Amino acid sequence: MLDAIIENGNYYMVVVVRLILACFLGGLIGYERESTNRPAGFRTHILVCVGAALIMIAAENISQKYAGVTNIDPTRLGAQVISGIGFLGAGTIIREGVNVRGLTTAASLWTVSCVGIAAGAGFYSGAVIATAIIYITLMLLKRTEKRIAKKNRLSLFRIRTGNMPGQISTIGCIFSKYNVTIKNIEFLNDAEEKEIHIKYFVRVPGSVSLEKIMDELQELEGVKDVSQE
Repeated sequence: MLDAIIENGNYYMVVVVRLILACFLGGLIGYERESTNRPAGFRTHILVCVGAALIMIAAENISQKYAGVTNIDPTRLGAQVISGIGFLGAGTIIREGVNVRGLTTAASLWTVSCVGIAAGAGFYSGAVIATAIIYITLMLLKRTEKRIAKKNRLSLFRIRTGNMPGQISTIGCIFSKYNVTIKNIEFLNDAEEKEIHIKYFVRVPGSVSLEKIMDELQELEGVKDVSQE
């Protein structure tokens, strides 16, 4: 309906409205990412959203220009945006030990490209409603996500210890004492130093102090070094 009203005046106004709307909606989501110091922030989200909108406008014009001459699917360019934005999103993902950062930002970049496609195609209600849902998810559900994360934390313990009989079992008993769940164990034997390097990938309850576990592990006979990530 909005396009029909604008088109009575000037088609260029349709293009302007779609691009400005994409800029505003992308900027709204980008502002939230920028406020939390994420890799892709305000300007990045605006550029992605406006670019996606422009692609859909261009696809619409191309299909109209060559209508009757050849069969052109105006959605093909938009489909390429959805698949191609994954490369940009992948650049925001950072792994720190067992923790991965940037997944939410990568997801927001992908969804903001979808918002841009909707705005560029003239599906204004869908673009606005989706933006509202995305913004609420990023802003209001962050606290809920943090509460869940605090209950169960993934951690990586690196332990360097002498190659002593029963040492693995002793270390496992300490983790069991604090209700720590061992997800995976990796071993590396150092024959020259007569010691072993062990990586414990564990899930630690939020109520348990990591420092307390480390101190108790460090006090074990034969343990030479303990670090946690």
